[in-house]
Amino acid sequence: MICLVDIKILESTENSIKVLFKGFDRTYVNAIRRFCISDVPTLAIDQIVVYENSSVLYDELIAHRLGLIPLHTDLDRYTLPENCDCENPLGCNKCMVVLELDVESTESAFLACSDKLIPDNPDATPVDSQIPIAKLAPGQKLKLQAYAKLGRGNDHAKWQAVTTSVLLDTDKEDEFILKLDSSGALNPEIIIKTAVNIIDERIQEISNLISAN
Repeated sequence: MICLVDIKILESTENSIKVLFKGFDRTYVNAIRRFCISDVPTLAIDQIVVYENSSVLYDELIAHRLGLIPLHTDLDRYTLPENCDCENPLGCNKCMVVLELDVESTESAFLACSDKLIPDNPDATPVDSQIPIAKLAPGQKLKLQAYAKLGRGNDHAKWQAVTTSVLLDTDKEDEFILKLDSSGALNPEIIIKTAVNIIDERIQEISNLISAN
C-alpha cells in the first residue's frame, strides 16, 4: 500500500502560519512543532555593558528587559557562537551583533523604547520599535552597549522563535494542522523549514553513529 504525503499552507501572514500535513505520522509532525519551539535559533541580547544608568531601574532589570526584545534574525549571516571559527570568547561580526543605547531625559519625562536601540547591522533591528525599556525622569540618563548572539529556546525563552506552536487534529486519521505564531525574529515558513532541517541532521547523526558501531 502506497501512502501519499502532502503539505499545504492553509493560512499565512507575516508572523503566523497554518500548515496541513497529510499522510505523515503524528509523532513526526509533533517533533516539528517541538523543534520550532526549542531548537530554531534566533538573535537575542545576552550581555550588556552599562556606562551610565541614573534611572530608577537596576542594571540587571534593564538587561532582562533588553534580552526579551525580539530581533530580526538572518540565519544565513550569523552562526551559533559554539560553531563560529573566530574562537573569540567576546565573539565577532559572524556570531554577534552590537547594539547601542544612549538616551537622556532633559525637560520632561521620557520613555526609552526599542527604537533607540541601534544595532551595528541595520538588518538586526528590534521587530517592534515601541517596546518600552525604561522611563527616565528629567536629568536621568541611560547609556549602554548590548551584545546579541544566536541561541535556542531550550537554553532560554528569549531565544524562542515562536510565541505559540500548536498541533491540531482533523477529522481524518492521517491529517494534522500545525499552527505557528512567530516572535517576529523569523518568517514562519523559515522557522518550519529550519526545524525540519535540524531534525534531518539529528537523524543523520544517529544513523552515522549506528553505522560506525
